[in-house]
Parts: sequence; C-alpha cells; structure tokens
Amino acid sequence: MYPRSKAVEPVASNTGVALVSVTLPQSLSENAQIGARVYEAKCLVCHGPNAEGQDGVAPPLVHKIYEPSHHGDEAFQRAVSQGVRAHHWRFGDMPPVQGLSRADVAMIISYVRELQIANSIR
Repeated sequence: MYPRSKAVEPVASNTGVALVSVTLPQSLSENAQIGARVYEAKCLVCHGPNAEGQDGVAPPLVHKIYEPSHHGDEAFQRAVSQGVRAHHWRFGDMPPVQGLSRADVAMIISYVRELQIANSIR
C-alpha cells in the first residue's frame, strides 16, 4: 500500500476492490509478456491484477490519466526510480520501487501500454 501523504488522505470504502474493469488483449508481444511477469512480481501488490488498481491502495494504470500523451514512458521510469508525489489520485505518495532496472521498467511499460490499447486508451 502506498504510504499516506500528509497533504492528501485517501477515502477508502472497499479497500482492495478493483477500480476499473480491464479487457485483456488476445495476445501480448514478447516484451509485454516479460513485462507482465515483472509487473506481477513488483507492481501487482499495489496496482492489482492487470493494472486495474485497488480501492484504498493504488490507482489503475489502465486509465486515461496514464495515456501516453499525458504520462509518457519516462514518467513511468521516473515514478519507479524516484517515487512520485500524489497529484491525480488520493492514494498518497508512491515510493520508489527497489530492484528494477530501466530495462525491467521498459518491459512493464510495454505490458501496461498493450493493456491500455486493448481498453481503447491510446
């Protein structure tokens, strides 16, 4: 769970419940398949299965806020390496994620972008 921000407190009513319904693509590219495995190991605990988010825990990554034109790939890289202050959601600040290389995050981004495309987020 994200540590709570002092400035913005979340209002959790159904902690852990998926925040969006995600349509899965029929298939994933090789990079996205690798990214899915890394995502499951490092991101799933907060962002939930298939990046659907979890009420009271973390936002969905399959959401128009994270479309490439608003949050480019480098924004994901920086969030993982440096953490990010809460600014779109009321989940608190995201801490840096330890143990991931830029290449690992690039694979996760491939996975998330393919999920987004399957859900008409471009």
